[in-house]
Amino acid sequence: MSTPEKPGFARGKERAKVPGREALRAPLPKRFYKSVTVATANLPPPLCIRHDGEGGRGYCILLDGKRVKTPKKRELALPDRALAEAVAAEWAAQGERIDPATMPLTRIANTAIDAVADHMGEVAADIAAFAASDLVCYRAAGPEGLVARQAASWDPVLDWAEWELGVGFMLAEGVNPVVQPPQMLARIAAALDGLDPFRLASLHVMTTLTGSALLALACARRRLALQEAWAAAHVDEDWQIEHWGVDAEAEARRRYRLSEFEAAGRMMELLAAN
Repeated sequence: MSTPEKPGFARGKERAKVPGREALRAPLPKRFYKSVTVATANLPPPLCIRHDGEGGRGYCILLDGKRVKTPKKRELALPDRALAEAVAAEWAAQGERIDPATMPLTRIANTAIDAVADHMGEVAADIAAFAASDLVCYRAAGPEGLVARQAASWDPVLDWAEWELGVGFMLAEGVNPVVQPPQMLARIAAALDGLDPFRLASLHVMTTLTGSALLALACARRRLALQEAWAAAHVDEDWQIEHWGVDAEAEARRRYRLSEFEAAGRMMELLAAN
């Protein structure tokens, strides 16, 4: 199961592939294990950060008693038992062959350990860069119905950001860029400060898939439910579908992106309960 050497900073919608339409690839590896269990492990910083700056206890995945490694040969270990059990369930659910496409939590965990942990500042900066051109700030000039839907879905998110994060955003009409207040990036960066690689990786996935750091942050802070955020990110697309119909390939891409978004949201929820 491969993960990028560095977090992929290309927009998630552009990178998503249609299931069943990928180029020919090597056969999936055969399942080589019978049992999947969870055991305690030591997590070094920054994977698990205590108040004293040291690492802490985590939970690793065992296949027939042997610890699972990431693509970079690091230990696949999680800071929360419930999350570790959810990752273990993905491994246990595999059939005769191991299909990474059915293991989104494992993929995000691998990315957090192999990539995000080594580039946390860059990942946080990329999330903040999304906020500088956030989806919810770019409004349609018409028709009136779409304008009203955007306002109904996006204005509460901007109101929340101003109230909780102390960030006021400028709105733009159409695709013409708007320069946000200079203090905005600093406030968004402050909201990301202190997140561990797992939370940061999840937030980055949610941001790239929606095109909105604010929607992702609102989910992470439980101000929006996952489905509310997903619907808000697709106001324009849903308007087009209502008027022009559904494109089969676009619908398949959207289902795939939704599964990734839900996995990232689930990881955030499990970690929030820790």
